[in-house]
Amino acid sequence: MNTCLLNEEIEFTIEFYDVDAMEIVWHGNYIKYFEKARCALLNKIGYGYACMKDSGYSFPVTEISVKYIRPLVFGQKVRAKAILDEYENRLRIKYELYDAQTGVLTTKGMSTQMAYDIAGASSCFVCPQILIDKVEALLAPV
Repeated sequence: MNTCLLNEEIEFTIEFYDVDAMEIVWHGNYIKYFEKARCALLNKIGYGYACMKDSGYSFPVTEISVKYIRPLVFGQKVRAKAILDEYENRLRIKYELYDAQTGVLTTKGMSTQMAYDIAGASSCFVCPQILIDKVEALLAPV
């Protein structure tokens, strides 16, 4: 298993439609924030969801976890970081959400996705070579 520290960060502001009556982010929306960061990371790799589909694969989420440390609130600016933790046998991505102004960590999480061969209608126990090649090209020393 190859572990790397390839990562990507995005910033966004907590919108009113994501909060409850106390202006605190509803717990399920944290998964959406992870997804935003994950999409940015996959696009950085050059293997976003459209590219996955074009190459004949999808990557359904098989596991996800969230550790709530501090609440996010309406109007707060957030920095979301997605860190590629594993990519050879599955995609495992770790997440960190920070208050963008103070740098305080608010949330941590992790997701696991498994490659699925669309044409063959079967799960894959190794990631497609196209993904591995794209990640390793980014990790190669310049």
